Amino acid sequence: MLQVEETLTADAAVADADNGARDRPLMREMPEVSYRRPMPSAQDGRLGIRLRNTRRTIRPRRLAALSLGALLLATVAGGGYLYWDNASHFETTDDAFIAARQFTLAPEVSGYLTAVPVTDNQHVAAGQVIARIDDRDYQTALAKAQAEVDAAQANIANIDAQIAVQRAQVAQNESHVQQQQASLTFAQQQASRYATLAKEGAGSVQNAQQYSSQQRQATAGLQSAQQALVAAARQLPVLNAQRESAQASLAQAIAERDQAKLNLSYTTITAAQPGRVVQLSGAVGEYVQPGTAIAMFVPDDVWVTANFKETQLDHMRPGDKVTLAIDAYPDHAVEGHVASVQPGSGTAFSLLPAENATGNYVKIVQRVPVKIVLDNPPAGVALGPGMSVVPSVRVNPNPSLAERLEKML
Repeated sequence: MLQVEETLTADAAVADADNGARDRPLMREMPEVSYRRPMPSAQDGRLGIRLRNTRRTIRPRRLAALSLGALLLATVAGGGYLYWDNASHFETTDDAFIAARQFTLAPEVSGYLTAVPVTDNQHVAAGQVIARIDDRDYQTALAKAQAEVDAAQANIANIDAQIAVQRAQVAQNESHVQQQQASLTFAQQQASRYATLAKEGAGSVQNAQQYSSQQRQATAGLQSAQQALVAAARQLPVLNAQRESAQASLAQAIAERDQAKLNLSYTTITAAQPGRVVQLSGAVGEYVQPGTAIAMFVPDDVWVTANFKETQLDHMRPGDKVTLAIDAYPDHAVEGHVASVQPGSGTAFSLLPAENATGNYVKIVQRVPVKIVLDNPPAGVALGPGMSVVPSVRVNPNPSLAERLEKML
């Protein structure tokens, strides 16, 4: 409005100047020096009005923008602090994988496969049959081993009978020795009696000689009985030695029988623990040798091996709670705990460990394997070695500010 008034004043001044041209004497009497501002055009007037209006409205907009920017900055700063405070309570890494002690399924004996009642990636329980080998040869070997055991037992029984007979023979010889001893005593008495009678003339010399001969016969009979007793007694150790040999043969036969039974049991390949059959290669009719791989077996007992940086282990201890995010199953919330921390970096136990004492040295942050046990493994899904996991280990048990705010809300 001020600009418009100035424009109108300028127009009035121009009109007065035109009228004054007719009244020059008046101008001579009152000379005046006037200053004439340049007359703006109509377009410049409209531009000035817009600039003034813009200057009046720019300040409220700038204040609103600054307020909004300050609010956003405060929000971002607060959110960043909450995130930092919450993240400082956890240690995480993406260098983590599921691990298990998988092993190869292989037969202990050779033969043709007669049955493979499982298929690829099938879950089996402990003791479930995985494959069968033709067992007819092993049944025959077991029967033969059992017959050898029976023969060894019969041999021992025969020797035991011989020992019993020999002991009876020894007892009989002992009785015969006693009998011969009594006969010798009587013969000695008779020979002494008749020898005395012959000297006194009361008896004949013939009778004395006869009883003297009987004494010598009784002496010889006693010696013979004693030698027979010694021979019979010495036969007992021989029989006992034969019995010990027979017992050793029986033990060998029993061992061979047990081995035959074991080989027969090896013809049925079963699962030693619950798990999954992986990479099944055995087929019915295939001839397998001991040690021939017919499948891989992955037990149900799995865990997570997380390779944390050594700078992340300061506050990490066994028993710390862990939240696991499995890449293959993002919808499953899996909890676990730290079981142990390997006493050394991963490279220290590799096939070719790093030799830092030679050449130039550049310090590199090492990674240390941490074993994490799953507390609630997801049911109905397949977990196996090599699957990626992102663990978050809670190293500070105190609740963060964000957790406290969440509880309050």
